[in-house]
Amino acid sequence: MSDDLLSSLSRELHQALATRSTVPPLSGRGLGLGIADAYRIQQGFIAHRLAAGDRITGKKIGVTSLAVQQMLDVHQPDFGILLQSMAYAPGQPIPASALIQPRAEGEIAFFLRRDLRGPGVTRDDVLDATESVAACFEIVDSRIDDWRIRIEDTVADNASCGVYVLGEERVSPHALDLAACAMTLEKNGECVATGLGSAALGHPADAVAWLANTLGSFGIPLLAGETILSGSLAALIPVQAGDSLSMHITGIGGCTAKFS
Repeated sequence: MSDDLLSSLSRELHQALATRSTVPPLSGRGLGLGIADAYRIQQGFIAHRLAAGDRITGKKIGVTSLAVQQMLDVHQPDFGILLQSMAYAPGQPIPASALIQPRAEGEIAFFLRRDLRGPGVTRDDVLDATESVAACFEIVDSRIDDWRIRIEDTVADNASCGVYVLGEERVSPHALDLAACAMTLEKNGECVATGLGSAALGHPADAVAWLANTLGSFGIPLLAGETILSGSLAALIPVQAGDSLSMHITGIGGCTAKFS
């Protein structure tokens, strides 16, 4: 695909973000869009946000769990870039009007104390590089009409990033079996989802290793001080104004999110 066309699609997604609107799926336009093209569109999309004064705070893995893959009919993981404007504190109201068609995911966040550069990153490398982990909510959102996405659409759309909330408790991962950590997620006081750490590509640290190795092929490292979201542990939960979410992951802690 030409640079001009890729730039045009990046601008289209950025405009959709700015106007809280959606666009028809990029994958259905007969453009011959491939995954490599989609990541170039994502890079352009992020460049628009950085030019407006935003800054990178970390990275995320998307579409890691079978439940999410089946829900979205997307059957391989992807990655996106976290930005400062996406971060909310626990209990801080998240304006639903700032989002388009949000859905919540319960995840385990990793906080890195040293860089990870693929290829060749292993689970043990990830754990050695991790300062601590925490429970978190990622509120995914899509600029694509009615979530009618294929892998190329969600990749181009920054892995459907919306906003995220990090739990306040931080624990070392070294004494935990992260794959066995159990999550319970409540919406408005009712349990709506449960899951295990193993939902994220078999082990959350394996998901982070996948991310480090995939980004390494683009020459992009995971950096010390960054937050890495390792993927949803259960199906996506639709949310709207007035909803309150809470979740707890055994051995790690909890997190809350409220929508105004």
